This record gives sequence, structure tokens and C-alpha cells, in this order.
Amino acid sequence: MPNLILRASLRSSRHCWGSAVATKAWIRYSSSRSTPTVALLYQAIDPPVINGVRKPRKPGGYQDSGADIAYTLRTKGVNVITPSSSPQESSHEGWCFPDTEEGICSAVQQGVTHLWANTILFSSHPLQTSQKLDAHASALHVVGQPPSLVEKFDDKAYLNGKLRELGGFTLPRSWMVSESDDLDKLAATIDRYPVVGKPVRGRGSHGVKVCADPAELKSHVRTLLGESPLVMLEEFLEGEEATITVMPPSPGRPRHWSTLPVVRFNHADGIAPYSGVVAVTANSRVVSEEEAKDPAFGDIMDQCAKVAELIGATPPIRVDIRRFSKDSSFALFDINMKPNMTGPGRPGREDQASLTALSAAALGWDYGTLLKNILQTAQPLDVFRRYRSPF
Repeated sequence: MPNLILRASLRSSRHCWGSAVATKAWIRYSSSRSTPTVALLYQAIDPPVINGVRKPRKPGGYQDSGADIAYTLRTKGVNVITPSSSPQESSHEGWCFPDTEEGICSAVQQGVTHLWANTILFSSHPLQTSQKLDAHASALHVVGQPPSLVEKFDDKAYLNGKLRELGGFTLPRSWMVSESDDLDKLAATIDRYPVVGKPVRGRGSHGVKVCADPAELKSHVRTLLGESPLVMLEEFLEGEEATITVMPPSPGRPRHWSTLPVVRFNHADGIAPYSGVVAVTANSRVVSEEEAKDPAFGDIMDQCAKVAELIGATPPIRVDIRRFSKDSSFALFDINMKPNMTGPGRPGREDQASLTALSAAALGWDYGTLLKNILQTAQPLDVFRRYRSPF
């Protein structure tokens, strides 16, 4: 099985993207031969309102996964600087610096060479705008998506719309609803239920619901419109669900590539529950050797890698996929710029492997190896700041 897994997951995309792929030419790898000194950043800044929509802030600001990353990198021999001199293994506090300008500068002043941005980024984030970091822009490296990439492509409706325009990607039917739309009229035009209603800038499964009929849909949309002026509706995909992590280019692999799919099961009302409620180790598994032979998996793995290559993703992204019906082809239904990165290691975290960690395990990587491989893809801050969208 390991040989088949490697062949399936390390395949290259079959198509050349010409000028679109050229937009990722800004990517440059760290050439530093010195051992990195790493600091983790957590979300301490509320995301701004973008096009009228604010992404929900995660309680705790991703300190749980930040602590997992920092602790595990230390066990792998990486020098990790923490705001607390002796953070407790059983606590998520004290392992990560806040992503404020003050917090980032504090880490840099302590000799950090690599910042792991385990937070939500946006164009006005201090990593992008702080003049205090300008003097360090060529020497300081960042693990994380460029802020302007996140701001643009965290909008699910925008990214899906661009993929439809380009063609070559399989997506579910969708509709957009704003506060000014006639909701009764829209619900009546949808010819098949159930339908999924969700925020355009979501987090986890927050606000995602399968609506069985027009009445339920209208009720849910009105609730979502109370949080955001724009709501996304999608046809409900009834078949098997899985998720695919796409790894970024690295010194040993010059292009984006998909790891093996992780199948999801034990849904709650048609939706995979948030990992903070049900550990993914309880409802997810890597595809079997027999399942991996299905051409539908190979096709969708190629599509996922193309998405990451097109937008110029630097750390991994995760793409949720689902079949239209039993044994049909898959569709891309959720593209995540910041996949959860929790993992085992700290006491009491044995069952906290993320979906990305599960897929990495199929490659023979433990959690620490996954993190060290991601660390290799860190970009100099000046390159990170110069990202330009392909659109």
C-alpha cells in the first residue's frame, strides 16, 4: 500500500497553466543554511470587515494548534521562542505570540528568524504593513499565506466564481443572496432541495446548514443575513465526502501536489461536524488501497493541485470534496486557505490529529515531520509582501 499511496499522492498535474502558473514565480525558498529560530503567532486581532463581511474569529485565536506546533517542533530539535519562559505542556497558553505589531516585534527582538503565522491574515495585517518590520524584510521568513491572497480567496463565492470562469473545475451549483434580494422569489426558483446555506467567509462548520425545503432555507438565510450581508447557497452533494490537503512547492518538489484524500463519515445532519466538537480521528480515515484506484479520486486530486498552483498558495491548503451521488465524480465545495493544524504530542492531545496530519501519516510522515516540511516552505517577508493575485 505505501508504494501505491506515494504514486497516487505525488502525481503531477496533467495540465500546464501557462500565464496563470507564471503568477507564482514570486515564490522563493529560504536559502539560509543556519538553523531556524521559530515563533508561533496566534490570532489576537479581529479580522476587518471586507466587502461588508467579517470572518468569525475563533475563540482562543488558534492557540491550541499553535501550542501543538511549537511543542512538537521543539521535540524535533527546532529552536522555538515562546513568550513564556516555561509554557506548560498541558496548556495552550504561553506558547504563541499575539499577531499584533507589538507581539510580532517582541518575537523578532528575541532573535526569531521564522514566524509561523498560525492566524487569519488580511491586507492591513501588521505582517503586511508594519514599518517596524521593514529592516528585517529580507532576513525574516514567514510560514503562512500572503495576506492579500487570504483576503481575496477566503471569499468562497469570489474564488468559486473565478474557477468557473476559467473552466476545468467541477463545482456544485450555487446562488448568492444579499439583504436586498427577494428571498421568497429566489427560494421558489431553486428546483431541487436540499440546499446548503453558508457564510461566504466562514470558519469550520459555523453557519453551515442543509436546508430540506424553501421554508427552512429562508429561515436559515435570514439568520445568516443577521451576521453578514451576503450568504452563499449551494446544491447539496449527496455522495461520499472527503478532503484533500495540497502541499506547496518545496526545495525537493517544485510544484504543488495533492496528498491522498481523507474520507469523512458520521455526519451530523448532512454536515461534517467542527473538529473542536468531534475529533476528526473519530470520523475520518485515509482512503484505502482499493478506493484509491477510483479515477474520480485521481481527477479531483489534480483539480485541487491546480487550484493551489493557480492562486500561488505557499503553505498547505485543504479542499473539501464530495460526490454528486453514489459513485459519481467529485466536486470541490470548500477551499480552505488555513487548514486546521492540530496534532498529537502534548498531554491529552493524542486524538487531535488534524485532517492534514492524517493524510501526511499515509506518506509515512509523523506530525513533527509534516511540520518540519512545512517550515521549509517559509518565504522571506519581502517576497511574502509582494504577492500579486492572478486575477
